[in-house]
Amino acid sequence: MSQSNPPNCSAFDHQRLIASGPLVEVVRATKQALDAGAHGPLLIFDDQSSRQIEIDFRGTIAQVLARLPQGEAAPEPAARGPGRPKLGVTPREVTLLPRHWDWLSSQPGGASAVLRRLVEQSMRNHGAKDRARLAQESVDRFMLAMTGDLSQHEEASRAFYRHERERFIALTEPWPRDVRDHLRRLAATAWDDMAAS
Repeated sequence: MSQSNPPNCSAFDHQRLIASGPLVEVVRATKQALDAGAHGPLLIFDDQSSRQIEIDFRGTIAQVLARLPQGEAAPEPAARGPGRPKLGVTPREVTLLPRHWDWLSSQPGGASAVLRRLVEQSMRNHGAKDRARLAQESVDRFMLAMTGDLSQHEEASRAFYRHERERFIALTEPWPRDVRDHLRRLAATAWDDMAAS
């Protein structure tokens, strides 16, 4: 099983970009800014989803870094049992109607194999749409957190959803440079993903 990679992220001190890159480096730079008197609010965003990453900055830089999430570490080796451990299967509960269970039990390979095939097929067929939706949500999250109080926020949001790139750029031009540039990168990715879907 491969470990999940730490996210690339961006940290802001109010509207000024502190650092962008791997989580460890961004946290280190943010802790230095905080210790140097950064006024905040200090916000760290996952660069792909724009979800905020909560970090406990108490203590020394070594203590802060020691508390960072290390990703999903590989679990302790368990005793071999039924199933296919080479696939890295994660057991979870699935709730279906009786007719769905009846259909699954009649399929070759069993319910788990059929569900895996259905999920893989859906991921192939709808991958571009899913990426476009996630990119739009990323723009929404970042705008809500960082630009809600800025002039022309609502108009810029409308221009984004209408795919009016020139208007979006014009409306965001007076905004603080670091916030504006980060948002424009997110919007360009979203527009590209929407065009590909």
